[in-house]
Amino acid sequence: MQFIEVFNLVIAGLFFLCYSYQFFYMLVSLFGRMKKHSEPTMHRYAVLIAARNEEKVLGNLLESLKGQLYPRELMDIYVVADNCTDKTAWIARAGGATVFERSNAEQVGKGYALQYLLERVKEHAPEPYDAYLVFDADNVVDPHFITEINKVYSDGFEIVTGYRNSKNYGDNWISAGNALCYLRECRCLYQPRQILGVSSIVTGTGFLFSDRILQACGGWHFFLLTEDCEFTMDNVVRGEKIGYAKDAVFYDEQPTSFRVSWKQRLRWCRGYLQVMRRYGGKLLRGVFHGNFSCYDLTMSILPAAVLSSVSLTVNIIAMAVNVFTGGPLPTLLLSLGVLLLQFFASLFVIGAFTTIVEWKHIHCPTWKKLWYTLTFPVFMFTYLPVCIASFFIKVKWQPIAHTQNMDIKQIRDGEE
Repeated sequence: MQFIEVFNLVIAGLFFLCYSYQFFYMLVSLFGRMKKHSEPTMHRYAVLIAARNEEKVLGNLLESLKGQLYPRELMDIYVVADNCTDKTAWIARAGGATVFERSNAEQVGKGYALQYLLERVKEHAPEPYDAYLVFDADNVVDPHFITEINKVYSDGFEIVTGYRNSKNYGDNWISAGNALCYLRECRCLYQPRQILGVSSIVTGTGFLFSDRILQACGGWHFFLLTEDCEFTMDNVVRGEKIGYAKDAVFYDEQPTSFRVSWKQRLRWCRGYLQVMRRYGGKLLRGVFHGNFSCYDLTMSILPAAVLSSVSLTVNIIAMAVNVFTGGPLPTLLLSLGVLLLQFFASLFVIGAFTTIVEWKHIHCPTWKKLWYTLTFPVFMFTYLPVCIASFFIKVKWQPIAHTQNMDIKQIRDGEE
């Protein structure tokens, strides 16, 4: 019993050491001020969309891109119809995109699709592009997106991520849990990082990278389960800094099925382990050389999952041992209950804070905003078995079906 008490105290202390700075970030997000933009340069962009059987949602993304308040002659839209068996390619062409169809059952995943698309763009573009914008087919983009992300690019950031919101926050506690995670990242992590001059991170979609970055990477060669995290770490360890455009807003679809959410998060967790195996040594060297971004991003993808999983596992094993040895099980249950209550309270504070400061950006009725603040800690608790499973289960990339056929007005009318 004494061992478990000491162990849980040590875990709590490690959490504080690893993540107390993020509570400082929350203060910065409230009181810090973003720097004013310099006079923007008008850049030429290639918009890249990897789509696999996305006939239900792709049209809305293309319409939102054509509605951008940015010179149309400075942006071209490219779609890779990746192993599609539906009308994705036809819809993309009808929507004004240049389409390349890819058939490769051996190399599956978004990383391979983006590599193929970039190679085709390089071959067919009449002149080089300044930068590339990456979107998923289920996204819908605010009319000011390219104008706003171009401002941050013009400020000198050659990788920039936008503000990620949800098309279907109010569907259920699962979609709300995922969406609130992204809103929390944007407000409580990305925005303070931009204010303090710390590198941000890209999360798969709604981001920009320059042609110089692509060349420095030797082309697109990011094929792990979380190719976005791999791309981020590859650039951060080379000294690049990722910027954040808080007014470059886009929306994506969140899973509503627990089974689909489980598969998605299992891939993420396994992918983070892959990234740490590949870049962990370089990140640690960066930390010891005083690169705070390396520390910050390491904390963002690994310790919380590992510490939580180890803590839960050790406490459950201790209870099982006590059942067979006749030890003080009620006391152990109390200790575990206190530990879980501390986790719940911390997650509730984080979710409630995010809900309050991002209230006007959450497009669902008031009662759902309040209710899903309460269910957010429960959603986050479900990460624990996902994290544990990711250590033992072999995970393959699998596409996720998207069905939310919504435009900007329908999304923003969700509060009614």
